[in-house]
Amino acid sequence: MGIRIRLPSVIHHAKQVLKLQSKNQRDVPKGHVAVYVGGIEKTRFVVPISYLNHPCFLDLLNRAEEEFGFNHPMGGLTIPCDQDAFIHLTSRLHAC
Repeated sequence: MGIRIRLPSVIHHAKQVLKLQSKNQRDVPKGHVAVYVGGIEKTRFVVPISYLNHPCFLDLLNRAEEEFGFNHPMGGLTIPCDQDAFIHLTSRLHAC
């Protein structure tokens, strides 16, 4: 009775997230929020606001608060996290 991961669904969601990310795209669909993720080179991701209530995502938000306070360098919510780790996390959240 292990946890079953639907890999095609996870890959599909990751592709959707990547399609929504764009430095040129400034529109954020209703029910979503744009965040900037990464080290020196930041990438913009658009994620559902429902993710903001998940404990794993809240941990990222707490880390962002500790590092940036309310002064985010990109002008939007900046999350100090590796992009691959962020995609992995959002894929897991989508699968829940």
